[in-house]
Formats: sequence, C-alpha cells, structure tokens
Amino acid sequence: MADKNLDQKKEIEKLQKEMAAETIGKEEEEKTKTEKKAEKKLIKKAQEEKEYESKEIIGIAKIFSTYNNTIIHITDVAGNTISKASGGQVTKYDRLKASPTVAMFAAKKAAFEAKEKGITALHVRIRGRGGHEGPHNPGPGSQAALKSFARAGLRIKSITDVTPVAHGGCKSPHGRRGRRV
Repeated sequence: MADKNLDQKKEIEKLQKEMAAETIGKEEEEKTKTEKKAEKKLIKKAQEEKEYESKEIIGIAKIFSTYNNTIIHITDVAGNTISKASGGQVTKYDRLKASPTVAMFAAKKAAFEAKEKGITALHVRIRGRGGHEGPHNPGPGSQAALKSFARAGLRIKSITDVTPVAHGGCKSPHGRRGRRV
C-alpha cells in the first residue's frame, strides 16, 4: 500500500510539473506575442524616424573671404540668419584672421550652431572682395571653411562663386599716370 501511495504521489508530482510547464509555456507564448507586437511598434517608429531624418533641412552658407578676414554667415532659404562667425571671433591676432586655420575654426563654430538649429545640408556661396575695389578671387580661408563644413557633418549640395565682377564701371577719381603720346 505504501508503494501505491508513493507511486501515486510521484504521478501527481509529474502531472503537476507537466501542468506547470504547460502554463509556463503559455505564459512564454503570450510574452513572445507581446514582445513581437512591441518589436513591430519599435520597427515602425524607427522607420518613421528614418523618413523624418531623410528630409533635409537646407541652409545657405555665405563665405566672404578676403586677404584680411573670413566671415561665415549661415541662413535659411528665406534669408533669416541662423549663425555667424568670423576670423576675428576665433583669434585675437589681426594678422591671423585670414588664415585657413582660423577660417576652419570659424566655420566649425558656425556649423555646430546651425546643426543645433536643425540644418542638415548647405548650398555654399563663396565671395571674394571683387568689384572695382580689389582682387577677383576669394582669400585663403574659403577652402578650409568648406572642408570644415563637410567634417562637421553637413552635406554640401552646391558651391557657387558669387564674387562681383566690374564691367567697366565708374571712372577712377584721378587721372592716368605717365606721359600720353
């Protein structure tokens, strides 16, 4: 009789273990279903964020580069100022304001301000002194500023040289020098 009781107890324990395993299996299935739903939601959110990130917010970077200074001005498409920086803000030495190194730091400063405000891509307009006043080519800081924009993570859509060119223009205030024959 004792053997029968022991056998029955063992069978009861086995059945209890099986039932517990089945309930655990059902719970795991339910968890996996909820986890799968949560994963699908996360995937949808990630896809929506990627779609949002793929929309580029474009700005216009205006680089005024002379042999004395480099001024960087980033605006939105409507022309509202987003950030500004110049060689004079970065260095305290006047002779260094036009150098490529200082232009690089100024562009980096302007780029990070623009990125904080949501700009992801730029149309770049490079301008030299030009006109009837001086040289028709940009100063040494323009190329370094471009590289700095690219390194800061901004996409460069286009680069345009907008240096003004004189077409004859005004007569100079003094006469020509030398003997006229």
